[in-house]
Amino acid sequence: MKIIICEDERELDIKAAEEFANHIRRKPDSVLGLATGSTPIGMYKQLVDMHKNEGLDFSRVITFNLDEYVGIPHDHPCSYHAYMDENLFNHVNISRENINIPNGLAESLEEECTNYEEKIKSVGGIDIQVLGIGRNAHIGFNEPGTPFHSITSVVELTPSTREANSRFFDSIDEVPTHAISMGIKTIMQAKKIILLAKGADKADAMYKALYGPITPDVPASVLQLHPNVTVFVDKEAAAKFPTKE
Repeated sequence: MKIIICEDERELDIKAAEEFANHIRRKPDSVLGLATGSTPIGMYKQLVDMHKNEGLDFSRVITFNLDEYVGIPHDHPCSYHAYMDENLFNHVNISRENINIPNGLAESLEEECTNYEEKIKSVGGIDIQVLGIGRNAHIGFNEPGTPFHSITSVVELTPSTREANSRFFDSIDEVPTHAISMGIKTIMQAKKIILLAKGADKADAMYKALYGPITPDVPASVLQLHPNVTVFVDKEAAAKFPTKE
């Protein structure tokens, strides 16, 4: 595991985007695993700038998002379909047919989950997966206690996660109670993983994830078992890391 401690959010955004962009340049038909939430927004902005100013080409990439809420329309401003359009897809030359986001409105959610897994496999798996981390160390919407062998499924969101995400909605009552999420096994099958963390409120989760015991109670701790993980963290989120002698 490679850990890169950045001075601030801007440095983190730039370095993470460079890592992502270099992968796309090396493999123009890369399969990208994408995350939502507030943490990756700056990285996506940098990627958009690279597309506009440096010609970073998204025309052949295939994307799979980690998750989507169950029960809200794709054009709802808080859906992850809308988030991805606003922060990345509407601003780069990606082919719409290559975009994959779970359909939380599917008639059969179970079938949607099965098909999502199969589609990832059909393109050879995810080349590079970006992750954020929740305050309770969840990755995707895999909450504490999620088995490490889990695959894409419908998950119930914990009160703490709904509370954290309520800042994007008018009230917590509007936050969906369920989501479709890639499972931990699905995430771990990515060839490379990039983990992003910003802010003092993520310091405890990051310490437990990287330096604590590997346990389903700390979902992100499973990343210690992955052979190719790069962590981009700002100083605040790295505040509890062991100091080097």
